[in-house]
Amino acid sequence: MSTRVDGRAAADLRPVTIERGFVANSTGSALIRAGATAVLVTAQVSESVPPFLEGKGVGWLTAEYAMLPGSTPGRKRRGADGRATEIQRLIGRSLRAIVDTRALGPFTIHVDADVINADGGTRTAAITGAFVAVADAVRRQFGDRAREILKDSIAAVSAGIIDGVPMLDLNYPEDSRAEVDMNVVRLGQGGLVEVQGTGEGGVFSRAELQSLLDLAESGIDRLGQLQREALGADWPF
Repeated sequence: MSTRVDGRAAADLRPVTIERGFVANSTGSALIRAGATAVLVTAQVSESVPPFLEGKGVGWLTAEYAMLPGSTPGRKRRGADGRATEIQRLIGRSLRAIVDTRALGPFTIHVDADVINADGGTRTAAITGAFVAVADAVRRQFGDRAREILKDSIAAVSAGIIDGVPMLDLNYPEDSRAEVDMNVVRLGQGGLVEVQGTGEGGVFSRAELQSLLDLAESGIDRLGQLQREALGADWPF
């Protein structure tokens, strides 16, 4: 296995921690750290739905994503941009895959992901941390019905090819020079929700795609264990 600048093997995650309940005023929250990347995610429930769902007896989950001004070496300007919009749509799509909106009823789960420090993999860290925040928010709002509302856990991780070597969980220096960059979102029990892969420096083969998916799945298995440890006795499945 190739050794990287931070000493990891190609198949290693960065050190990951999930601090549950980081924001006391939010019904669900988690601070997730993956190496130098840190993302704060909150989840709250409101008794309303978007206009297109009114009167249908089903709920919704929506997400917002932002990078704080000090999260990058140069000041990040506040306000929406195309990248943030794309990422928050990914977060929302991913988390809606685990929510039974009919069991939820006419409520909306609001997920907010704020990047405190960015060093690659912010969108995947946001999804992984958001599951813990959502699980707590649903449990506190609905009690035992949380087991009906949440269908599975979900986590995400990046992978890429650098100098011809497939690697897991890229930090920013790696991501910025990767020939292939991929983000993988998967349910805890299996089943891919989304795969975003780009040949940044050219094309990639089906065999390389498979190797990246294998790396990502091994990483997601480990992230699932960390989610389970963070929620402890409140693991909803």
